[in-house]
Amino acid sequence: MDDWAAGALSLPDDWPAHPDLSLALNRMGSFDWDLDSGLMHMDRPALDVFDLRADEYDNRPETLGTRVPPDEAMRLDAMVTQALKTGRSNYGAYFRILRRDGTLQWTHTQGFVRRDGTGRPRRIIGIVRDATEELADSTARRELDEERRRRTSLVEATTAALAHARTVKDVIDVLKNSQGLAHLGATSLVMGLIEAGRIHLVADGPDGAFVPGTRYTRTDDEYPMSEVVRTLGPRFIESAEDFADSYPILWPHISHLGITSAAYLPLIAQARPIGALGLLYSDKNGFTGDERNLLVALGSSIAQSLQRAMLYEQEHDLAEGLQQAMLPRRIPDVPGAQIAVRYRSARLGRDIGGDWYDVIPLPGGRVGTVIGDVQGHDTHAAAVMGQLRIVLRAYAAEGHSPATVMARASVFLHELDTDRFATCTYAEADLTTGVVQVVRAGHVDPLVRDADGSCRKVLVDGGLPLGLSAEFGRLEYPVSTVELDPGQTMVLFTDGLVELPGADLDEGMQLLTAMIRNGPQDLQRLADRLCESVDERGGEDDVAVLLLRRKAAHAPQQGGRLQQHVGQNDPEALSSARHMIRAAVRAWGAKERADEVELAADELTTNALMHTDGGAIVTIRVLTGPERRLRVDVEDRSSALPRRRDAGDAGVSGRGLMLVDRLADAWGVESRGTGKCVWCEFVIPPRD
Repeated sequence: MDDWAAGALSLPDDWPAHPDLSLALNRMGSFDWDLDSGLMHMDRPALDVFDLRADEYDNRPETLGTRVPPDEAMRLDAMVTQALKTGRSNYGAYFRILRRDGTLQWTHTQGFVRRDGTGRPRRIIGIVRDATEELADSTARRELDEERRRRTSLVEATTAALAHARTVKDVIDVLKNSQGLAHLGATSLVMGLIEAGRIHLVADGPDGAFVPGTRYTRTDDEYPMSEVVRTLGPRFIESAEDFADSYPILWPHISHLGITSAAYLPLIAQARPIGALGLLYSDKNGFTGDERNLLVALGSSIAQSLQRAMLYEQEHDLAEGLQQAMLPRRIPDVPGAQIAVRYRSARLGRDIGGDWYDVIPLPGGRVGTVIGDVQGHDTHAAAVMGQLRIVLRAYAAEGHSPATVMARASVFLHELDTDRFATCTYAEADLTTGVVQVVRAGHVDPLVRDADGSCRKVLVDGGLPLGLSAEFGRLEYPVSTVELDPGQTMVLFTDGLVELPGADLDEGMQLLTAMIRNGPQDLQRLADRLCESVDERGGEDDVAVLLLRRKAAHAPQQGGRLQQHVGQNDPEALSSARHMIRAAVRAWGAKERADEVELAADELTTNALMHTDGGAIVTIRVLTGPERRLRVDVEDRSSALPRRRDAGDAGVSGRGLMLVDRLADAWGVESRGTGKCVWCEFVIPPRD
């Protein structure tokens, strides 16, 4: 049987692969990486290579991050991605890992890519081994040549590693783990950035190296970083004696570290200092001219990366603040429901999207929930989002039907001075009955999680995205009805949650469904877990998530009601009204009379549609009093009163009111200013 026949989320039948005995005898470990599930099995020899115990590894590749430095991990990820995209069947690489004792160890890996019949990569099986001795012998034979090559390529290699750094922390991590600095023999580094005229220490060397009172220092203090910021020139400290004589205030606090020399470099970007970098050495005395030139060039490269990282952080904080200001400041308490919302901003500098969520309390125990995404990733998209959120909330609060809310929002966006469109889902839930009316405008389908944890996609008929439907004159939005039982959760989200690099949307939906199925029951923790999963896979798009869980059916308040407008020649609306009535009767504790109520309401609605010129408004509610009654009202615009009559000879008409009279405990007709209302009532059991 084909390994992949069981589906994308199942593991191959022979997983994990069993290594050959010769691998273990040669101190090689093996791994089996299932690309569909993301799980990577590693045998005991492989864990030994990574200096990991079996209880420290959970079959997830990201767990190896504790052993693989960030710059090495980026290089390995790029190599594996290239092999998968180009169709290669194998790859190999040397890389370093950080052992438990803090030392670096050279490791070699060889992977073999297995693909299915369509050529799609499904699995990688390979080996890992300790390559420290092998590279040590090789380095000894080529020591002089490699030293020369290392010096000439150091700045380029460090610059390449820093190209992926987007924050100041990323820059520090790359420098601490960079091959270039390791080749220089530096024991550790210290770094300070200029903030408001002072130097803020952001990296303080090895444990025990921090000097109290130096987290923030002035540029005129007698410290080496202050000196290079003032003079804009490097300071090379040749020996411990030189350090002690030049900086008597600092040296007594760090003399126990065994520092024999140091190089302090000003970090200059666009002709102004932004900070200082110090490299500390424990087995080096003096610096050659080549080494000094090399370190100065290195400082210039690091300064450019730091400036870029600082700009990214500032712009991202500004953009994220703008987005957060446009989202609801708080989520209202909704009786009968538990709600969790999350917004995860994009991770690229000032990139910001138009993702949003909203929760709108409505009369009669109902609540409107909105999830949407404006096209684009910039501040204009966020501005459009803010306006669209406001008008959607206003239309819903005015009492319009879900389809009308969506159509009016589309017209508003079309008339706005913008070329953007938006996808959106609007769901209006009656928490007493569990009836949810859903309208979708080009957005991804929602999910429903059952009380037992199972999860499924809800197929919702949809229309064009907002803005486009108005432009093309297709403003008809079908309404789908979903019944939400107590304990069930509706999951609304934007596409950033299911977009996976190199995969289609269906695969992303399958993985999301599995994640929700296996996720925590607590709604807030589940929302956190969904956003964390985007960070784990390096998702770059912003994400909005809204979870609505129905707590339990509770007694409706007097006057609480459900209402549905049914237009002529609109079978979908008629079907939706039937669905609403059936769910309401069951939720209000009158299940044994559900067939009678639905049939009577259907007869009254059909009469209104057949014998009047306009549509009908169907309302169902519970009346309290000496006895509990369920009442159905059907309103139309005709003032002509209906009359009960016998069926004709053909027996196909005339039975409507006769049937209502037989089924209902009472019925009648009320004249209204613009028409009439035909009603019927059913005695139902009192609620426990």
